[in-house]
Amino acid sequence: MGPRRKTVKPCLPNKESPEVTKSDETKDYMNQLSHEVLCHIFRYLPLQDIMCMECLSRKLKEAVTLYLRVVKIVDLCAGRWWEYMPTGFTDSSFLTLLKKMPDIEQLYGLHPRYLERRRVRGHEAFSIPGVLEALQACPNLLGVETSHLELVEAIWTYMPQVHILGKFRNRNGAFPIPPENKLKIPIGAKIQILHLVGVNVPEIPCIPMLRHLYLKWVRLTKPQPFKDFLCISLRTFVMRNCAGPTNSLKYVPLVTGLASARNLEQLELVRVPFLGGLIQHVVEDSWRSGGFRNLHTIVLGACKNALEVDLGYLIITAARRLHEVRIQPSLTKDGVFSALKMAELEFPQFETLHLGYVDEFLLQCKMTNADLVKYGLADVVENPGIITDIGMKAVNEVFSCIKYLLIYNCPHLHNPNNWITDHSRWTRLVDLTLVRCHAVKLESFSQFIELLPSLEFISLDQMFREPPKGCARVGLSAGTGIGVSSALVSNQNSNNENDNHQNNNPNGPNNNPQQANDQNEENEMRQDGQAEEQQIAAEALNEMEEVPQEDGESRNEGPTHSHAVFPMEVDEEQAGPSGLQPVAKATPITVHDSDSEDEEESVGSPGNCIAKNNSQNYSDKEDKIREPAESRQLPVSGKGKTPLRKRCSSSHQMGQLKSSSIEENSCEKGCQVTSEQIKADMKAASDMPEKKKSKDVYPSCGNSPGSVGNSPSCNAASQSPDFVRTVTGNSEVAKPKPRHAMKRKRTADKSTSTSDPVIEDDHVQVLVLKSKNLVGITLTNCGITDLVLKDCPKMMFIHATRCRVLKHLKVENAPIVNRFDYAQCKKLNMDQVLDQILRMPAERNRIIYLRPMQQVDTLTLEQKIFSGPYPYHICIIHEFSNPPNVRNKVRIRSWMDTIANINQELIKYEFFPEATRSEGDLKKYSKYPWGREIYTLEGVVDGAPYSMITDFPWLRSLRTAEPNSYARYDFEDDERTTIYAPRRKGQLSADICMETIGEEISELRQMKKGVFQRVVAIFIHYCDVNGEPVEDDYI
Repeated sequence: MGPRRKTVKPCLPNKESPEVTKSDETKDYMNQLSHEVLCHIFRYLPLQDIMCMECLSRKLKEAVTLYLRVVKIVDLCAGRWWEYMPTGFTDSSFLTLLKKMPDIEQLYGLHPRYLERRRVRGHEAFSIPGVLEALQACPNLLGVETSHLELVEAIWTYMPQVHILGKFRNRNGAFPIPPENKLKIPIGAKIQILHLVGVNVPEIPCIPMLRHLYLKWVRLTKPQPFKDFLCISLRTFVMRNCAGPTNSLKYVPLVTGLASARNLEQLELVRVPFLGGLIQHVVEDSWRSGGFRNLHTIVLGACKNALEVDLGYLIITAARRLHEVRIQPSLTKDGVFSALKMAELEFPQFETLHLGYVDEFLLQCKMTNADLVKYGLADVVENPGIITDIGMKAVNEVFSCIKYLLIYNCPHLHNPNNWITDHSRWTRLVDLTLVRCHAVKLESFSQFIELLPSLEFISLDQMFREPPKGCARVGLSAGTGIGVSSALVSNQNSNNENDNHQNNNPNGPNNNPQQANDQNEENEMRQDGQAEEQQIAAEALNEMEEVPQEDGESRNEGPTHSHAVFPMEVDEEQAGPSGLQPVAKATPITVHDSDSEDEEESVGSPGNCIAKNNSQNYSDKEDKIREPAESRQLPVSGKGKTPLRKRCSSSHQMGQLKSSSIEENSCEKGCQVTSEQIKADMKAASDMPEKKKSKDVYPSCGNSPGSVGNSPSCNAASQSPDFVRTVTGNSEVAKPKPRHAMKRKRTADKSTSTSDPVIEDDHVQVLVLKSKNLVGITLTNCGITDLVLKDCPKMMFIHATRCRVLKHLKVENAPIVNRFDYAQCKKLNMDQVLDQILRMPAERNRIIYLRPMQQVDTLTLEQKIFSGPYPYHICIIHEFSNPPNVRNKVRIRSWMDTIANINQELIKYEFFPEATRSEGDLKKYSKYPWGREIYTLEGVVDGAPYSMITDFPWLRSLRTAEPNSYARYDFEDDERTTIYAPRRKGQLSADICMETIGEEISELRQMKKGVFQRVVAIFIHYCDVNGEPVEDDYI
């Protein structure tokens, strides 16, 4: 754009001069341009604007006609391929338009919002026959871009020589697959990129030109849909959750056809029931001729017949160019990586590994496996990956260049710091994501992070779950029961609170007959009390390690037990979010698990032990009286039903020492109790035998589930919430407390002389971060209570969402962290977190986003913040939109830095005084406004009010200033839709802003008032303060 021409009023005696000047101003420069120049200009305009220019003048109409006559490429959507073409076309008007373009070769953007299937006589409409007639009127037409299923099929049928340009992707895809979405693909169709979503397709034929094929929710209706499949130019093949043949043999032509595509780079098979071992044999036959050699992405998910050799052969064949591998849970095991390690290959370009991969459709879909099968999808039951720490060592030995690691639901991972060895350093790992790996130990994870030299990003989802209340008293590890809690959790619907679907049931009623036989044999072997106790306790642990639980319906069908076993009640368990949930019964004692996602969700504690009597000197008579009663309490382990609760009522013919040793052997593995702890508890029990005879007997608060301690040593923070005990004589009988449909309280009622409830606090779990290169951490649904930034010199952001027990933040060394997001963290100590952040050295501007789930005393909060020793200019924004609006939150980042930049310019170059907040200042300004220029701004954004209280200098003047010459009106926001829109004012930099506020700067200089170099914005969203989280796509 040239310089603006000044209009100077000439001073001439001649009276005609004003008329001459006026004629210059009204001169039509466009009509003076030649047709060639106008046609060149039209090349940069959308077709809709070009057609509008026909009406302006005769010269422009002639230019438009000339342009359309020679144009070869036309885009009806002006480059916006995701939009629809202009509405208002009819068959006749579209034909008229294309007849004006006889030389057109490529027509893009033919995305009609609606097309009639056939013409109706006497009715003007836009129909498929009308579009075909218009296209046939273009003799030089080579290709058309469209997204309409029926239109593309008509083009293939009646104009087979026309190519389908760009990416064909239908826009009406859905699941369940709509029956009206149909597409018949002809052999040799001229198309390069085909994306089908929610479509019924008879078959996938031979398409030599096809380069990228993406099938999602596609129903293949022919019995053998891949009979003629051959796409030799194929580079990408993605098949996700399609309804195809259930016979695995019918996928043989598909895999052999893929092997013929020598340039295949991306292979994704999700829920494709191909024959196990098929890929191995095809790779063996084709790798020498280049089959699968150029793969850079391999994805296998929910392929129920896939074997380790299938995956291994693909990885080995593609080693030279492999970038990314996503492995389904059934193949996420140590053996895969041990075998790859033995192959001694190099993967020079490998970067991304996803272990335990589950397709996002299965995670988000609320349908059960039976529903999905009903709609034609393959019958697949996903269990969590069984990879262990040993396998993780081999992962980095195989993929030494790995940068991005994501692990989903691998419950057998315990100590990440053991993943690092001399041959496995993880030196290039940049991004680490862990989801639902409940058994990972927090301390070990912290050590692992410290040892990663290049790590920049951490994402933790549903990790470090808080243990159920009472876990400390019965000696369980944190929320993992006997070590397999999430091994029994379904991979589907992980974001729902009700996780106990049958998708995690690998052992159907008839899938494991050997197990039933073993159970019956074991039942027949139980003949005396001592052997019975040992057998049941051993089964409880061994079966927990090996056998996933069956669903509730199949669990009720227990096998017929031997007549030698006493008739007892079966202890039933059910898979739940943190291991096993007890089915509601009257007899077993249950302990609720406080789930990390929802405080009110009741989940059974996976490893309760019935407290046994600790009296050591029983008479023979008492033994005989108690023996039948105890035998009645013993549950029986049935098929697929593994009782978690420790059988503690053993035969009393054994001494206290012997029974304790039995419990040590049976519980050591599950409850992770050391022999030293048991000996210490035994010693404590033997020291006070007399007290126990005359007083109530309580179980020990130590970690040993079978040992006994004295009541004064019981800690209030380790009581179980649902134990009610009554004392009969010298012995204690455990009785269940009935469950009520009410909000669960965090108290452990224990019958003492006063019946006082004992309040149990949350289990303290501290995540300590120490990393030289760590940039940010994202926490979602995690059970940590404290986050400590010990030494993170490059840390820049912390995001925490739905962390129910997260309370505190401690910053020891993280000087440049500047973004804090705490959303829906129910127990967050806002005052402590804000104080900790604001006490950090003022080296960066900081923004703090809070979505509290409890009422906030705004006056007290504002008083604490503005009166505190914080060397920042502060603004507190109260946002009341519901559902939440992020406009103010996002926009504030665009102008808070500008305020700080102005202050820094003034202090550094204009010798402006710098404000301080020393102890002397705090004493001097002990009352409102605490030495600050505090003011309030209020308004409404998208119908929701906001209020901002702040001491930001310059902001009021900048908001009310007139737009300058740099103003940008292409930006959608102004003061009506957000707090402050600097681009609409043209206030694009600190220098430009200083020109606007020059007078205010002079006034402050004369008053000798200082400014701070840094600013802090505290954004508080009040949509969740009632305690119920509001659904929000942004978090």
